[in-house]
Amino acid sequence: MNNYNTWLKTGFVSEKIPMETNLKDEILYLKKKKNVAILAHFYQNAEIQNIADYIGDSLALAHIAKTTNSDIILLCGVYFMGETAKILNPQKMVIVPDLNAGCSLADSCPADKFEEFIKKHPNHKVVTYVNTTAAVKAISDIVVTSTNAAYIINNFPKEEKLIFGPDKNLGNYLNSITGRNMVLWDGACHVHEKFSVEKILELKKSVPEAKILAHPECKKPVLLIADFIGSTAAILKYSINSKNKNFIVATEAGILHEMRKKSPDKNFIPAPPNDSTCGCNNCEFMKLNTLEKIYLSLIYEFPQVEIDEELRKKAFLPIKRMLEMSEEGKQN
Repeated sequence: MNNYNTWLKTGFVSEKIPMETNLKDEILYLKKKKNVAILAHFYQNAEIQNIADYIGDSLALAHIAKTTNSDIILLCGVYFMGETAKILNPQKMVIVPDLNAGCSLADSCPADKFEEFIKKHPNHKVVTYVNTTAAVKAISDIVVTSTNAAYIINNFPKEEKLIFGPDKNLGNYLNSITGRNMVLWDGACHVHEKFSVEKILELKKSVPEAKILAHPECKKPVLLIADFIGSTAAILKYSINSKNKNFIVATEAGILHEMRKKSPDKNFIPAPPNDSTCGCNNCEFMKLNTLEKIYLSLIYEFPQVEIDEELRKKAFLPIKRMLEMSEEGKQN
């Protein structure tokens, strides 16, 4: 077993696992023995999605984290998702397989810089995307996801001045569909920024009947050629309900696993980025999680997500408001 300080330095548990170990069986055994709920984002590798108790987008995972009866939550995604689970469940142990699984969007918005930005725009309500640190959530009025952002923004009075951060692409899209003029923080997701309009249109020539599905974190030119724009969950739902058989998907390629499971008779093609010859677009942070790391995390119950209680309480309020408004939206 590695030294604890080494774990802290590397961000994950690292040791040799015997070759004969059946990781899937061992994970399922430990999960049951320790009453663990494994939550996985749609962008995780297929093998992780297959052993998870729940898979979903950020909003779904936030709801599940709030309602699960497990003693331990193991969050397979990126670190801010583990933070969100801990904010909602301070009494539970929350584990992430690798502390280095960060988020380029969250990293683009340091809390101290964002606070300075807010001060430059007094009398504005602060709406932040869930892809942020606990410290940024703590200085926000409400948190949103790509699933509920438009609904929540439309519930502010038309005269209310709003700041939106950190994703400028999502912010611009929301301004266009809500008629707002939110002040936007200049951040972006490194995955969704990379999609190439030229390569997508070239790809569509070979499959002209394909529908282009795009996440609103994509740049405006990609959204302009999309047949459908929506959150990860919305893209999945659209593909299930559509009579179309071919789709070009402009979001992180991990979602294709669930799309193919739900619609095995349909063809899903990852939209190509600018800088890749493989034809797919993966988040290297999401892909830091592996079955090996999950197995070791379950054995040693490490790395755990820890949040200062005062910070947690502040960050909890805007998330609570989001969850409450999301429930209202479902009922209306």
